[in-house]
Amino acid sequence: MDLKLIQKLVALMERGKLAELEVEDKESGLKVRLKSEASAQPHAAAAPVVHMLHGGAPAMAPAPAASTQVGGEPAKPAREGKTINSPMVGTFYRSASPEAEPFARSGTRIALDQTLCIIEAMKVMNEIKAEISGEILEVLVENGEPVEFGQPLFLVKTD
Repeated sequence: MDLKLIQKLVALMERGKLAELEVEDKESGLKVRLKSEASAQPHAAAAPVVHMLHGGAPAMAPAPAASTQVGGEPAKPAREGKTINSPMVGTFYRSASPEAEPFARSGTRIALDQTLCIIEAMKVMNEIKAEISGEILEVLVENGEPVEFGQPLFLVKTD
């Protein structure tokens, strides 16, 4: 199954407020089950957890849901600004190679469609481009860390 197809299924699930969705590819025998953790935990984020099954064995364990509330009040960001989120699951890299300068760091002015980082997914290096222009306030992920779909990567003060 294509990663873009999984991303579309997640978006469809969120728009339709579905608690669970399962899709099976008969040719490859691959199953993808999307299940929202919010239905089981009332204060949990509604981001779906992806379970990929091949031959009935889980290929990925579910990630624990992060709480959106602290002490009964909504969690607030440390700084004002918009986040740029990960469009996929993979490994976050700040530069094209270990010796190269990072694409973006705190204080960097960014323009629309400027490359901000690379996310490696299934041995493919995917350039992540800015969807907004402004100034990077904070890089929220360390180089080489795994990232999840929808995880905030950068905090940006928009123009």
